[in-house]
Order: sequence, then structure tokens, then C-alpha cells
Amino acid sequence: MKFVACLLVAAVAYSASRAELTAQTTDGQKVHLKDLRGKLVVLNFWATWCGPCREELPMLVRASKGADATFIAVALDDAKTRAKVPEAARQFGITFPVWVGATGDDLYKLSKAEMVPATLFVDRDGTVVATVSGQIREAELQDRLAWLTGDRKGTRPQEYVSHPN
Repeated sequence: MKFVACLLVAAVAYSASRAELTAQTTDGQKVHLKDLRGKLVVLNFWATWCGPCREELPMLVRASKGADATFIAVALDDAKTRAKVPEAARQFGITFPVWVGATGDDLYKLSKAEMVPATLFVDRDGTVVATVSGQIREAELQDRLAWLTGDRKGTRPQEYVSHPN
């Protein structure tokens, strides 16, 4: 009986660590992060009004090309600025999916990050394995992408980095 209880506790703890997010595409279709399980995912939280986001997004677009990971741009714009998201995505050259409808609370629940931009690296099981809160540096992006998409036998990048804007 103790063995079964330990397995149940372990299963609950494991499932609790999986990232959950429900949002919408810019054309209103509901999307769920859990639907991407089995894939490596880079979630970038940004907003149309965020200066550091504007600087960071072109680097993310370049990194997404040929990467063995699915990139998603999650705009945290509220109802007042959400209409600006599609045009901003075009201006920034975002070539990967753009989601809207998420909030700062969603970002915090996923990663404890409290500001945009924030970039989260999610493994195939749906677990956030690394977060950069604030504008990510190119070396940080490359290190985390290499670790996430590689054999993970090397030194693991720092799990949480914060760069106050």
C-alpha cells in the first residue's frame, strides 16, 4: 500500500510541474500549450508597448529558423491594445505562431517571471526547464536552445535568469 501511495504522490507531483496555458490565435481560435506536448517549445511573452520586446523579437525570429523547437510569441496585450498585435507581429517579422489572451498572471504561474519580455523553454513533457525574465541575450538563447534540443549531457544552463529592464 505504501508503494502505491508513493507512486500516486509522484504522479501528482510530476503532472503538477507541467506547463499549462490556454490562449487564442490572432484570428480567435483557442489554443492550448498542452497540445504541443511531445515537442520542444520556446514561449516568448511580449507586448506591443514593450521596448525591449521590439529589440529582442528579431533575434528570436532568426533563432527559430531551422531550430528543432516550436517558437510561440505570446502577446500579453490587454483588450485596449490587443488589436495592435497582428500589425506589430508583421512589423517585427514574427514568422511563428502568435497567441493572445494570456495575462501576466499566466506568465507568473508558468515561470515566476514578472515582466516582459520573458522567454520560457519547455521540454517534450511540457515542463518549463528554463526561463529568462527580461530581455534575453543571444548567448543565453543559444545556450538554452542547444541544451533543450541536444542530448542534455552537458552543463545545464541556469534555470532562471532575470534582467530587469
